[in-house]
Amino acid sequence: MSNTIEEVQHYIHAHGMPLKGKILMVASSPAVSEQTGWPIGFWAAELTHPLHVFQEAGYEVEIASTEGGKLVMDSYSDPRDPSGYSAHDVISLGYLELDWFDEILENTKKLSEVNAEDYDAIFLVGGQGPMYTFRGNQELEQLFANFYESGKPSAAVCHSTTLLLEAKKSDGSLLVDGKTWTGFANAEEAFADEAVGQKIQPYWIEEEALKLPNTNFKVATPFSSYAIQDGNLITGQQQNSGTAAARLVVQQLNR
Repeated sequence: MSNTIEEVQHYIHAHGMPLKGKILMVASSPAVSEQTGWPIGFWAAELTHPLHVFQEAGYEVEIASTEGGKLVMDSYSDPRDPSGYSAHDVISLGYLELDWFDEILENTKKLSEVNAEDYDAIFLVGGQGPMYTFRGNQELEQLFANFYESGKPSAAVCHSTTLLLEAKKSDGSLLVDGKTWTGFANAEEAFADEAVGQKIQPYWIEEEALKLPNTNFKVATPFSSYAIQDGNLITGQQQNSGTAAARLVVQQLNR
């Protein structure tokens, strides 16, 4: 007997418990890096690890993307990639073995189809794609600000925090004014550039954040798990911080 995606989603995180609510995750649609020429998208662990936390806690999750339709993960984040870079990522590997997960990645909602009132929290998935598809995306900035100003947990990890460089509240002030937050660090960008032998990103988030006059951008040891909660704004430093950020979202929702 075949299940619809929605039916499977309900089943896979029920564990006999009633659903507590619904969380929206937003990932980048596929793009091409102007720096490297690589096809880029979302980072697998930044979707799967938070998804696992949310489902284990009893929340339904829906995934949307900047353009809707099919999602593509950054190749280095795929645990099956020949590079072996993410071969340790058994959580992503587990999800990739599930037919319903493949179906979800093939059929995401586009931002224009999302109604913020239907969800209890928002979580922005990082990866290389957001540097092109999130930065300056007014539709996504407005959606994120809507969640934030409604007092709902509003989270972003890794390169998805580029959205916060420009996202504004309804009064015209930057959402991160007076806030402490994190994102992909300069030291991590330098490490990645050296590893591949070229500049990967068009700009560095920490470098840009440090130019903002009234905000506190903090980073921890490169590639360590690090997440910050400042009010209902929750941010994670990079791909190893998705679980920590997701747990902060769940803690807020459970209060």
